[in-house]
Amino acid sequence: MSAIQSQPTLKSKLKALQCHFTWDLNPGPSKLFRVRDKLVDIGTEEGNRWLGHIYNLRGYIQYKLGFPEDAQSFFTKAAEAFCNIREADEGLWLVVNYGNLAWLHHLLGDQGKSQDYLSKVDALMQKYPSPSQHQLHAETYAEKAWTLMKFSKDKQLLAVDYFEKAIGMQPEMVEWNSSYVLLLESDFKYDHTKLEDEVLEKMRIAKEQDPENLYLAVHYLEHCAKKGNIDKDEVRELGRRVLGNPVSSYSGMNALIWVYRYYVSVDEAVALIEEAVVKHPDERYLKRCAALLYKWIVTFKASHATQTTLERAIRLHEEVIALYPDSSLVKKIDLAYIYLNKNHGQAKAEQMFQELLGMDLEPADKQMLLNKYAYYLYVTRQGLDRSIEYHMKAAEIPHQSAFRRMSISNLEKIKDSYWKPRCREMKEFLESLPQL
Repeated sequence: MSAIQSQPTLKSKLKALQCHFTWDLNPGPSKLFRVRDKLVDIGTEEGNRWLGHIYNLRGYIQYKLGFPEDAQSFFTKAAEAFCNIREADEGLWLVVNYGNLAWLHHLLGDQGKSQDYLSKVDALMQKYPSPSQHQLHAETYAEKAWTLMKFSKDKQLLAVDYFEKAIGMQPEMVEWNSSYVLLLESDFKYDHTKLEDEVLEKMRIAKEQDPENLYLAVHYLEHCAKKGNIDKDEVRELGRRVLGNPVSSYSGMNALIWVYRYYVSVDEAVALIEEAVVKHPDERYLKRCAALLYKWIVTFKASHATQTTLERAIRLHEEVIALYPDSSLVKKIDLAYIYLNKNHGQAKAEQMFQELLGMDLEPADKQMLLNKYAYYLYVTRQGLDRSIEYHMKAAEIPHQSAFRRMSISNLEKIKDSYWKPRCREMKEFLESLPQL
């Protein structure tokens, strides 16, 4: 009788845990691969205060992708990283990690080990009771916030709330505050109703508290530049500091290139990233940064887009696609657009799009591709009818995204302006679309 009762009890305890397995993180494989690659590009440099969180999330992703042994290895590394950073063998920073391990062993069928980790969580919670029945511990709020901000824009507000709660409990945790203000800054870019001066002031204070955080320094400098407060020598000095640091997506290199291209010069931006690539030829993240810059030059700076620049853009994109085999859909689309700038390149671009359209993609990726192809048909003057068809296909996929909104907006503009032959059809189509 006790054996019959034990399994439901175990499952209910597992569901009550605060960990990656209970945080409603259920994206498809495509999103998992993209997040995994972003985590890999952060690196594992000693001293990274988020290293334990990185390993915890990588472990969860590896499990979801079907690699449970890798998952256990990463969860073990997470525990070691937390203990090294905190210089202690136990503490509330292990609550999420133990919860992950309890779930992993349960899912692998080892209920004994699962129960062991549940007991470890219970022991920590008894030793360090929660501030109140309805509050989590600060460490749990912080890790949950950091995890949610890695997944999607629709989780950003929740992540902001969790960071605020964590910082309210432990305001001395500098890395929490730095990530919090960077999250606010990222959210501001997409919602200009927010108070820029307020966000900028929070960034300034965070930068003073976290002077070695070059990623934060670059983003602060970018916002100062937008307001007309730019010192090119300060930008160049920051560039030398970023070049001198270990390679990481947290180094600020990508954002720094954007500051260079807008507020210093395109040529110096190219020189900076090329120096970085030469200095670290095996670092795929730097090649990704370089590919983004060259795509921008080819697409928006025709005066700089020499034949040599065009060939470099193509070569970099081909390398990046090979280096990110599981998360390179956007780069493949970018490469197709780059070929449009090459003599007789339209046939190659069309071939690439047709290959992508023939792939079995998840709804969100399919929607993005259809929107991009609709725009491609329009700019290459292959017929407004075909462009309309693909905008419709993108809009009717029941997934809310910027690409769906863009396709709907384009259809509205066409309907209301110059394309009368299909005006009624588009009007009826738009009216029939469900509100997501």
